[in-house]
Amino acid sequence: MILDFYRQEGRSFPWRETCDPYEILVSELMLQQTQTERVVPKYLNWLQEFPTAQALAQAPFSQVLAAWSGLGYNRRAGYLQEACRQVVEELSGVFPSSARELEKLRGVGPYTARAVVTFAFNKPEVFIETNIRSVYLFLFFPRDNFPSEQEGGHKEPAEGITPAKDKVADSSLMPLIEATLYHEDPRTWYYALMDYGAQLKKSTANPNRRSLHYSRQSKFQGSLRQARGAIIRSLAQTQGNALSLKEIEGESGIELYRLESAAESLVAEGMVCRQGDLYCINENR
Repeated sequence: MILDFYRQEGRSFPWRETCDPYEILVSELMLQQTQTERVVPKYLNWLQEFPTAQALAQAPFSQVLAAWSGLGYNRRAGYLQEACRQVVEELSGVFPSSARELEKLRGVGPYTARAVVTFAFNKPEVFIETNIRSVYLFLFFPRDNFPSEQEGGHKEPAEGITPAKDKVADSSLMPLIEATLYHEDPRTWYYALMDYGAQLKKSTANPNRRSLHYSRQSKFQGSLRQARGAIIRSLAQTQGNALSLKEIEGESGIELYRLESAAESLVAEGMVCRQGDLYCINENR
């Protein structure tokens, strides 16, 4: 059923047309908490600017952040560059083909490592992400077991009404994912699962509401993320020049007190340097 759906309704993305582990890693980090429609143009532009891991490893950090601008969660760009530096400097530019070795790279966790191994090398690995989770919750944990989702009850229950014990942990899904893994062509299988899950979210009440790990993303407007993004965006466009938070306030319209809190966190993470009242991108991170 899943594969038949994919043959007829499967989506097309540029990262599905490559087996290059660098290009797959770029897509995986870009897709974290970001909609695919926003990622496609950024992904294509990124590979034009940084076509190889070596090109990215050698680029100024301000250039990397400028290319990442608009995707949010800018630390992902730093992780990606650091991972590529490890590959170039420690592994002669060759990406590992095992999840265990990939997890040694900066910013590469268990999911990302297994996704890269599957999509770049077509090796059968067991992993879960939001659309895959939707498929297994929908098929193996039907709505009848969740009163809040029965007919006439599609609205999400208020915080605290549905006890955690009534929700499904990923630890209950992983054995099902492993048992149904299509070993002959895991790359196609996972693409099919992801597309089927994406379609489910459009055609039925979101199955992920049954997950123990489900939570709504916090609002961007007025958030610390928004202030951090504004600082990075302004500084990345200065070509090495420093700016005061007052100048960034004038450009972004974000209140100074919010920018001060955001700048403090960026300095602590090593993404930004402070020189008196001026800030700049940390090119030596």
